[in-house]
Amino acid sequence: MATLQKIRSKGPLLMIVVGLALFAFIAEEFFRSMQSASAESKQRVGEIYGESLSYQDFQSLVDEYSEVVKLTRGVNSLDGAEMTQIRDQVWNTFVQNKLIEHEAEKLGLTVTDAELQEIINNGRSQYLMQTPFRNEKTGAFDVNMLKKFLTDYDNMKKNPSQMPAEYIQYYESMFKMWQFIEKSIKQEALVNKYQSLLAHSVISNPVAAKMNFEGHVNESELLLASVPFTTISDSTVKVEDADLKAKYEEMKENFKQFSESRDFKYISVKVRASEKDKAELKKEMTEVSKQLAEGGNISKIVRESGSLVNYSEIPVSKAALPGDVAVQLDTMTLNKVLGPYYNPGDQTFNVVKLMNRVSAPDSIQYRQIQIVGADEATNAKTADSIMTALNNGTPFDSIAKKYGQTGEKVWITSRNYEGATMGPEDLKYIKAVTNGAVNELQNLKISQANVILQVTDRRSMQNKFDVAIVKCPVTFSNETYSKAYNDFSQFLAANPTLEEMEANAAKAGYQLMTQKDMLSNQHNVAGISNTSEALRWLFNEDTDVNSVSKMYECGNNDNMLVVALTAVNPAGYRSMESVKDILTREVINDKKAKQIADKMASWKSVNDAKQMAGAVVDTVKHVTFNSPVFVSATGNNEPAINGAADKATKGQFKSGIKGMAGVYAFQVLNKTKGQEKMDVKNEENMLNSKNMRGMGQFIMDLYNKAEVMDHRYLFY
Repeated sequence: MATLQKIRSKGPLLMIVVGLALFAFIAEEFFRSMQSASAESKQRVGEIYGESLSYQDFQSLVDEYSEVVKLTRGVNSLDGAEMTQIRDQVWNTFVQNKLIEHEAEKLGLTVTDAELQEIINNGRSQYLMQTPFRNEKTGAFDVNMLKKFLTDYDNMKKNPSQMPAEYIQYYESMFKMWQFIEKSIKQEALVNKYQSLLAHSVISNPVAAKMNFEGHVNESELLLASVPFTTISDSTVKVEDADLKAKYEEMKENFKQFSESRDFKYISVKVRASEKDKAELKKEMTEVSKQLAEGGNISKIVRESGSLVNYSEIPVSKAALPGDVAVQLDTMTLNKVLGPYYNPGDQTFNVVKLMNRVSAPDSIQYRQIQIVGADEATNAKTADSIMTALNNGTPFDSIAKKYGQTGEKVWITSRNYEGATMGPEDLKYIKAVTNGAVNELQNLKISQANVILQVTDRRSMQNKFDVAIVKCPVTFSNETYSKAYNDFSQFLAANPTLEEMEANAAKAGYQLMTQKDMLSNQHNVAGISNTSEALRWLFNEDTDVNSVSKMYECGNNDNMLVVALTAVNPAGYRSMESVKDILTREVINDKKAKQIADKMASWKSVNDAKQMAGAVVDTVKHVTFNSPVFVSATGNNEPAINGAADKATKGQFKSGIKGMAGVYAFQVLNKTKGQEKMDVKNEENMLNSKNMRGMGQFIMDLYNKAEVMDHRYLFY
């Protein structure tokens, strides 16, 4: 009882302690939840209809598509610019598919498995042309080749031990590509269904068809008087705040933006080679010139010089060579070295040695039989037996078919190999093709295989050149870069604010540039590559207006950049102040138009235009309703003239027609009706096509309603 009494006496204190402990527990869980939510939000690449796309999921889509691209192009890697393009394509496709899926779900639109299979069977998709399952002769998609591949793939999965590891890897890559293609076809089919539904909701009719027909066959000939707005000085037109406010309300919808943008100022410093750098390179090129003059291993000399142009042991055409070199080849002396000389066009020093001129075919037809899969000795024995059979008159294609090949004749042109980097085996093969006599049989050992090769035709003989070119760009030295870096750093240290930069940039030899309305999906700040860090700074919610960034080293390690944020333009309607220049121009043009139209009001005919300074009179023919008139006096298309002329009768005079760049008056000299007979169906089809183009904007309308958020700039 005593213990219980003590607990009761401490009741209020215990309640406080327990309450605090409970609050601490709840607060800890709350903050942990907040931290988790914050971490999750930081991993969002974007949102659409409130649904998030995580970085991991987006990157998986990027990886999937990039593997398909590499496989179709036959390359092992993609550069930074290509990956940026792929990420854009993946994002745009993801957004479009989500927009369509959202609408399709409301409408009950789907693509069934049977519909998908029908598309594949009939080859009715652009994606199918990106697959290797195409007929060799027609180039068309071949569904039977696809079915055979899928059967082979299933067999490989069941019995993987019966296939070499490299084949398994290839089949896996091909199957992943097919899965991507199949998914894309289904998405494409859903988009087509939705577009078709929209298109059929706006169908033409005979009345509209008649109007469209008359709009392009009925013509007017006008005596046109043009009075450009430029005949009145802007300084004579007074613009009031009330004018700007009224014009802003009139044009407000034109100033709606659906994504946040940023305005900024920046200084970009492009590091360039100094005269000292040029002199050093010229000295090195002089030594290269001596080496080429002495002869020796030409390939090694060119390779070790760092030349931008590889030396080819196969004579090449002028088209494969730099223009500054190609123009000199016809007059160069054989084995005489030209240079070093400086080419300002590409800012390079050059040394050229022409060893030979030959006449060679641009196009070569050949056929081949490959012997692979066995050991080298067996391959060689098989190749010898094939050569014997061919020399004894056995048809080439019949032997090819025996080894599972067609042996068909194919063409190769200079463009297929000139300028390409070749290994020893590639070089050996191309030499055999280009140097082979017509109908000569060659047994080539290529790596661990043998190739029986026969050239069957040689065409388009042209001059080709065995030429060594050492072309080296003039680049800046570390010393030059350090000096530019230090100079710019000192300037920024002495001028850390935007106001100081504005006042002193020009004095220090720098140019402060302005860029408006940059979006976060534009990737490169000020058009300079590798500026993702600067982009993140610009769009960071903690970056204040008028603040200045740190200095960024960017470009191809040859650029320095500093950025100052000057305005944040949120999504929605632009402020009147931000579009003041546009409004002012519109108001000035309106007031000029009124002045001109008031003077025109007293005109009785175009001849009265002589009374007005700056008026230009000209005859304009073939004016139709459908095609805007181009007025040379103002340099503008003026659709207002078309509309007015269409309703005017022969001999009628009209004035005070306000256009885009001036005010106009005209007299109708003649009206003609085309003799062409109307094809109602054709006119309706034309209008339907026009409606389809208009409906093509539906994606943007859906996009604007979907509250799409694009945060990719935070990750790339």
